[in-house]
Amino acid sequence: MTDHDEAGAVRPLTLAWVSRHLGVGERVVRTEALRGGITAEMRRLTIGTRDGGTRDLVLRTFVDVEHAEDWLNREAGALTLLPGAGVPAPRLVAVDATAAHCEYPSLLMTQLAGRTVLDYEGLETRLPLLARQLVAIHAVRPAERPREYVALTTADTVVTPKGADTAAWAEAIDVICKPAPPYEGRFLHRDLHPGNVLFDVPSPPSAGARITGVVDWAATSWGPADLDVAHCSTNLALLHGPAWGLRFAEAYEEAGGVLAVGTSERLYWRARDALAFSEEVQWVSQPWREAGRTELTTRAVEERLDAYVTALMDTPG
Repeated sequence: MTDHDEAGAVRPLTLAWVSRHLGVGERVVRTEALRGGITAEMRRLTIGTRDGGTRDLVLRTFVDVEHAEDWLNREAGALTLLPGAGVPAPRLVAVDATAAHCEYPSLLMTQLAGRTVLDYEGLETRLPLLARQLVAIHAVRPAERPREYVALTTADTVVTPKGADTAAWAEAIDVICKPAPPYEGRFLHRDLHPGNVLFDVPSPPSAGARITGVVDWAATSWGPADLDVAHCSTNLALLHGPAWGLRFAEAYEEAGGVLAVGTSERLYWRARDALAFSEEVQWVSQPWREAGRTELTTRAVEERLDAYVTALMDTPG
């Protein structure tokens, strides 16, 4: 193997495992670390083929991560299901969720064309694409449902940012203290946001932009469509400003998606997701800065989160 990226070097046992899942005459000729992952190490593996060509795979590795087995098994299940469901997702090559063969739990999948786009330019055309893609994901009807969604945020774990509108935050916390509203279950990505969507964007950006893939299916769940919409909305609010977060639900409905009827029900899911970000602002903002959004400091993201929570409480539903 010729390794051109020291940071992307694959551990020996894992490399041997990967090699067993390649075609006859194929070998790993290059590895490269990929940016953007928060919980997992991501590497692009360039595979030399028998005819002298190459193809790319992606290796996902969880190092000392709690629940790695569950996450990888859920992702493997989703990647097995989605190719026939009309959703552009990687194809599963192999999974070692218990690290029976690799140094750490790992998953090998195909690489998709396209790139993540986190900047402002062209956002107006990408927003409806995101909405339509989420509607298509929610239309998937698996033979076996993934596990029920998990919402870990509680009133006790919310971290109110310094200088925040404390009255709005207290009101939002009161909202999530209520019982979860009833809902019709849907197949959820559970972490859909611009960082997990690949685009083919012409230069300069135009209406010709299209989605080429959706990645990171480790949190696949069964639950309310509102929760997926709320999660993408919060990400958009933090990346581009509160107004974009508020617009996403409208775009989802315009694309044919169905959300909770009552404004109080919608607000419950939006507030729950937004408050969950208060516990991990530094965690989620770092990959954005690494991707070029250097202005998104932890403090800047906290301020946007405060503005978004305040906007939610001012304009519920």
